[in-house]
Amino acid sequence: MFEAAPWGSIIVLGLALFLPILLVSRFQNWPKTSIASRLSRRRRPTQSSEIISLRTYPIKSCRGFEVQKTTLKEHGLDLDRRWMLVDASTNEFLTIRQIPDMTRIRTGLSDDGSELVITIPIPSVHTSRDHPEEDPAVHTVRIPSHPSPDWLAANTTIASVSIWGKDTDGYIYNEVVNSPFSAFLGRTVALVYKGPSPRVLGGNGAPHLLGRVQTTGFPDVFPVLIASEASLSELNTRLARAGVDPITVERFRPNIIIRGETPWSEDTWKVVRVRGSPQEGSVTSPVSLDLDIVARCARCQVPNVDPDTAAKHKKQPWDTLVSYRRVDQGIKYKPCFGMLSAPRSEGDIEVGMRLEVLEETNQHRYITGF
Repeated sequence: MFEAAPWGSIIVLGLALFLPILLVSRFQNWPKTSIASRLSRRRRPTQSSEIISLRTYPIKSCRGFEVQKTTLKEHGLDLDRRWMLVDASTNEFLTIRQIPDMTRIRTGLSDDGSELVITIPIPSVHTSRDHPEEDPAVHTVRIPSHPSPDWLAANTTIASVSIWGKDTDGYIYNEVVNSPFSAFLGRTVALVYKGPSPRVLGGNGAPHLLGRVQTTGFPDVFPVLIASEASLSELNTRLARAGVDPITVERFRPNIIIRGETPWSEDTWKVVRVRGSPQEGSVTSPVSLDLDIVARCARCQVPNVDPDTAAKHKKQPWDTLVSYRRVDQGIKYKPCFGMLSAPRSEGDIEVGMRLEVLEETNQHRYITGF
């Protein structure tokens, strides 16, 4: 005859059989976003550095300005590259590459931030590129910094414009606004504000690679460029050995500049997070903004142009960069400086916040094209 099993053994055996099934069932029913957020919170930064400068360039290739605080949006920093200049006959975009003097057109904000204030040098026989202070006369243009649909309907005409061989839409300003630009640049141009049609990221930011559809305004390729002061310092050390004066980070037109600890450590960034605590007495919550680092920034010779004078150096810093910064197999013949990124989230960002590196990779490979 069989001996009856003790009740304690039966209970233990039952738990061993059914507890795993119960746990799997519960796990499958957890919200995926909850799991992702828990894993994200567990990640520890591999690098961390302070944001020491924020720069926005409202008109593509024209002079930008520093801000202490602004808003990071999916299409880039607020106001950044929302405007560009085009050839009035072809609606083809214009940049410093063709017209270095564009860097002498300055932008700023009115005291209340409601207007973009543009100062354009007035051409004169006394004007000297090497000594621009000899002719301080400027023409000032004021336009809404965040134009309403009604204002745009009354003061602009929407049309197709071309940037890097691809068409998008833009609001073309009237002759009253455009004429000072044309007079200074010596050709008929028009100021354009980005229209409502999406300019979807391509190349390394294409939807099938980025995992989402993301748009931007008039940057060359991606919404936000991040640069390291440590890397610039290392470059300036090499320029000094070549007998060249140090250059400022403005030559590279970045949006977010970090202090950095090790030069060129940014080459391996994959995901970064901007963190910040509210100011004392503030009712706002702590900030946490994530950005995907989609590619290294391959450089042309725009950094050879002095942003103050528009004088273009024949060799530097291009020659020095080429000698040791051709580090991306996807674009072998151009040097790299800075990292291109696509924000995952939106929110306030300010100088003094921390930029933390959450993920790194050795697989960055530049894909040409927008």
